[in-house]
Parts: sequence; structure tokens; C-alpha cells
Amino acid sequence: MKRVTGIGGIFFKSKDPKVLTDWYASHLGIPLGEHGEVMFKWRGAEPSTEEGVTVWAPFPEDTDYFEPTKAAFMVNYRVDDLDALLEALTAEGVEIDPKRDDSEYGRFAWITDPEGNRIELWEPPKEEQAV
Repeated sequence: MKRVTGIGGIFFKSKDPKVLTDWYASHLGIPLGEHGEVMFKWRGAEPSTEEGVTVWAPFPEDTDYFEPTKAAFMVNYRVDDLDALLEALTAEGVEIDPKRDDSEYGRFAWITDPEGNRIELWEPPKEEQAV
């Protein structure tokens, strides 16, 4: 089973997300989405028809989205089969948050690495994976 297929997003805490995203837009030319996020589009090498995005997004400094950790960042990894991966990780003794989120953006689950960093696992909607 292929586990992680790429980085789906990089999320981090910011004292002032608006000021920070404006700085990145102004000085590095990074185009902002309507919610202050950036969607870096890419095309996979194999198969060459695979398309996807990697999200870059600052969160408010007081966000609870990274809870229960106090880390200032969280990496989101793309996966092909979230259920199979969670089953394998459970068997391996990995700490898995019981929370799940299924939405139009895909399916999400969270795990914690041995140093206490929260990791988001993301199975994109099937139509995006098949593009």
C-alpha cells in the first residue's frame, strides 16, 4: 500500500495572518486566495495527467486547529486510501485522533508523531485524484 503521496499543505501560526500574507504577496509574488491561503498547483510526474494543489496557509496565533499539540505548524500529507492507512497505523501503535472530517474538500484525519507534532492526513475528493 502506498501511504503518503505528497504534501497537501503547510499550515502555521502567525501573530497577524493578514499582514504576513500581504508581505508574501508583495515581496515574493505569492498569489492569495479569498481566505488568505495560497494554492500552489502542480502536475504529477507519473501519471502526467495527475493534477493537485499544495496549500500554504497561516492561521491565527490562538487557533485551536493544531490542538492538542502546542506546535506552531502542521504539515498535511496527501494519501490515496485514508481508511487503509489508519488501519495500518493503528496496528503499528501510532497515536490517532478519533476525530474525522469528511467534506467537499476530501477526508481528513490526524495523527501525532513521537515528538508530539500533529500531522493531518488528507484523502482528496476522488474527482480531484482522477483529474
